[in-house]
Amino acid sequence: MKWFKIIQSFFKTPKENPDQIMQKFLIVGLGNIGAQYENTRHNIGFKILDFLAQKNAITFESNKLGSLTQYKFKGRMFYLLKPSTYMNLSGKAVKYWLTKENIPLENLLVICDDINLLFGTIRIKTSGSDGGHNGLKSINEMLKTQQYIRFRFGIGSEFSQGQQSDYVLGEWTEEELKLLTERLDKSIQVITSFGTAGINHTMNAFNGK
Repeated sequence: MKWFKIIQSFFKTPKENPDQIMQKFLIVGLGNIGAQYENTRHNIGFKILDFLAQKNAITFESNKLGSLTQYKFKGRMFYLLKPSTYMNLSGKAVKYWLTKENIPLENLLVICDDINLLFGTIRIKTSGSDGGHNGLKSINEMLKTQQYIRFRFGIGSEFSQGQQSDYVLGEWTEEELKLLTERLDKSIQVITSFGTAGINHTMNAFNGK
């Protein structure tokens, strides 16, 4: 009987260890679809995710409410999402993919532009109002909370009174483009740090940088 139990133990399916389950994160880059918006300041969320995908030879595929790809890094799975709903309805895509992939709210990171920060400045916050950003406003409404992590990328405010919309939807200057690659590299580090080192370490390491 003893030998039978020993042999039987070899054929048992081992229980899944929760610590061994790959942790999942949803990284949302905000922007507008269409060639006319591709190189605009408002699309920095798309641009950061496109840069990450290009650097790691992964491609986005059209999916429900957005373009999606997966990026594995140090035992984590990052779902990279570019909503196809246009900025004002970004929350629909965020809510859908959080629910579909069963990703906890604390593992959501939303990337957006911010006119209140100097060009290229990084600010990561764990909560807050939409600050006048329509993409964040939509997410707040759909998730019914402001308690999620957002990565604000500074685009500056070099515009005259009444010209904010033209500026935000305008294209990068030649000078900004020269500096942008380094800022995109730094932004990728923010994303991977968020998933591997945690939000507190990431905020300390990158805020204001």
